[in-house]
Amino acid sequence: MPLFRASGDRGGAKARPGQRRTRSREWMKTDKDVSVLPLTRLCLLSLADNMTEVWAKDYADNYLDRYSFRYIMGPFSLLPSALVEELTRLLCSRKQMSRAALHLLLVPQLRGLSLGKCPGLVTSALCAHITARCQGLWSLDLSGAQQLPSKLLSETLCCLPALRSLSLAGTPCDRCVIATIAQRCRLLRHLDVSRCASLSPAALLPLGGGAPSPVSTSPPPLVSSSRSAPLPALPLRSLLALDIGFGKEEGDAVAAAAHLLLSLPGLETVELEGLAQACRLLQLGRFGHTDQFSDRERVPRLGEVWREWRRRQGSDSSREKREGAEDEDERMLLNGYGCETKGDASREEGPSCSQNRAEEKPRGRVWSGDERLILRLKDIKGLSLESLDSLSRACPNVYSVSVNVEDDADARGGSRGSVLATGLSAWAGQLRSLSVHFPGALPDLLPAVGVAGSSLVSLALQGVKTSPRTPLLEAIEACPRLRDLLISAEPPTTGPQDEEDEDDQRDDDRDLPRLPDLCSLTLHFSYEHSQMKPVVSWMSLKRALLCLLTGSPLLEKLSLVSLPCPLDCVLKDVLRTSDSDAHLFADSADSPRVPLGRLRHVELPRTDVTMVTVKSIMQRSKRLGYVDVNNCWQISLVEWTDCKTFSQVQVVWS
Repeated sequence: MPLFRASGDRGGAKARPGQRRTRSREWMKTDKDVSVLPLTRLCLLSLADNMTEVWAKDYADNYLDRYSFRYIMGPFSLLPSALVEELTRLLCSRKQMSRAALHLLLVPQLRGLSLGKCPGLVTSALCAHITARCQGLWSLDLSGAQQLPSKLLSETLCCLPALRSLSLAGTPCDRCVIATIAQRCRLLRHLDVSRCASLSPAALLPLGGGAPSPVSTSPPPLVSSSRSAPLPALPLRSLLALDIGFGKEEGDAVAAAAHLLLSLPGLETVELEGLAQACRLLQLGRFGHTDQFSDRERVPRLGEVWREWRRRQGSDSSREKREGAEDEDERMLLNGYGCETKGDASREEGPSCSQNRAEEKPRGRVWSGDERLILRLKDIKGLSLESLDSLSRACPNVYSVSVNVEDDADARGGSRGSVLATGLSAWAGQLRSLSVHFPGALPDLLPAVGVAGSSLVSLALQGVKTSPRTPLLEAIEACPRLRDLLISAEPPTTGPQDEEDEDDQRDDDRDLPRLPDLCSLTLHFSYEHSQMKPVVSWMSLKRALLCLLTGSPLLEKLSLVSLPCPLDCVLKDVLRTSDSDAHLFADSADSPRVPLGRLRHVELPRTDVTMVTVKSIMQRSKRLGYVDVNNCWQISLVEWTDCKTFSQVQVVWS
């Protein structure tokens, strides 16, 4: 068994004295704007810094290709699961994960393993280590591991019955893997099989129970075939399956989605091909259109599944009404309004208490014994403009929506923006996250943003077109509670610059809308690779940026790419404004909430930012760890080298 040594023992790499002193200063630095890092975080940073040259090097040199251990006794086997998971994420995010390091981190107490950022390390040998050492895993992410055959995936999942979350996006997952999941992973809550080209829509049916196992010449050791009753549906709450393989017939995706919506009653987050059409089919009761599909796949016909769904929802509704009636009786007794006898209650109140209670509907749930299709879905991805109407009727409790508006979308007599606003109005006041891919002008989206903006905490607008007169401030003002804002747009076409008198606007700047809760801001503009510098044609964008940066003291991630306006002057104005008005942002804590003071991650590629401004931001934010200034033409190699040498912040430039 390998026993690991400290860094100062034989075989460990010794850090240079100057480097060690620098790292110590980084850990111990304090400032009135930032607190000292927790001790556990410091220990994880130390392990990550020494993993390659100490722990992984010792194991790779002496044991990796010579022995095969079922368990490895070392420092990581003594750590709690949460710390091992955090160390794994830290190494993956830093791109420092190696095969040897991964072997050391596969400890029996591990509950979560995410390898989506390093799929090249996922091999057949690694899967064997996972099944031998980590049979208690609750969460596993193998996204992008294309080198794993389907049979190996099935064999791996057979040994992980405790899984609650599984991501196989972009893997060779097929029908046999899904059957293994349905039979062995009975506790699964989240499943992501997006971009699995070998997976047809009909292959997802075993997740809902009742579908037979696929016939295979060499099946994995699944559940015994002697059982008489089919397994019930998995308790899935999230199912992501976009961009999977095609079915045998054109309508397979719609029929499969309809079956899954009815047979997986706990679904809240869904991303399925044909979702909206399936809801429409169920609302109209056209079950006969799917009989051929059901017979071919040997599953109950959709009409039978619908009747079972109605029976189940009726039972749930009755139980909730009984519980609600009991709660009401208890409240009335506590408040002194209880009836002594049923007869007295009838004489005093007219209709009986039980009759009044029977007419009440459970709050937040619309299910009853009628034939309306009401689903529990709360997070729906991949919607089209035409599907909003049917989805809003079937899913009244949605709080997160992703809509893709195509160029040739049918607006049904109105503009695409107005149709989108009408579709979102059913969820007005409850939407917390909205993502829209809209190939039109940003002003056309203002009605939709106005409808949903009051409750939004996350807004993503992608593919929109801009002009020098785009009212960006109006969109900001409609969403006062935003924590995440992403705008990916086409820059304005070359034209006259909208110069404005800064002195005339200065008095109005204090009345600009602010986003005090904003934590992440992303503004990305497309560009032609043949152009070194973006075309500066949107000068009024400076005012919107000044509004966003000065009015968002909690900002932690800032990404501004190829801005079609001067950025360096805006950042300097923000730094000057925050210095002079720091008292306006002070809170009850000891540290003032100054703009740019909490930044951790900054991306400013292809902008006119200078190294002087970048250094000022580094001095302002003591938490800053990463700065991207790629293709910033105002920064020279000498300036970057000097900053990289004397700063602890990772600065990327080319």
